Amino acid sequence: MRTIILLFLFGLATLTSNAQSMYNASNFLIGKIEADGTVKDAKSFKIGKFESSGTIKDARNFTVGKIENDGTIKDAHSFRLGKVESDGTVKDSRNFTIGKIEADGKVKDSRSFTIGYAKGVNRRYAAVFYFFHLLE
Repeated sequence: MRTIILLFLFGLATLTSNAQSMYNASNFLIGKIEADGTVKDAKSFKIGKFESSGTIKDARNFTVGKIENDGTIKDAHSFRLGKVESDGTVKDSRNFTIGKIEADGKVKDSRSFTIGYAKGVNRRYAAVFYFFHLLE
């Protein structure tokens, strides 16, 4: 019986460790992205989903945007909101730099102030979460 309980707990730990966590500048949890792309807030409520096709859905499963293959981020009406460059630089619709997702997951604003941490999170997903706010 003890072995079964330990295996169950190990399985739960393995499942939860697949989530990628996002934190604010004070290192408080503000969101998670599950292995299937489901995005949850700090209280584990579903707020959206990143689909493998690039489509971004809200909590009610409505399409709110799309991430194109080149890193361009568009809203539900195909209006270009911005782009995430290959180096993690985040640009707005006018091509102004509004932030950067560093390789180590540190999220910085346009003045290079740290606004959060998204270690291991896909840079494009982190940009949508921190800068484009499509999942609010």
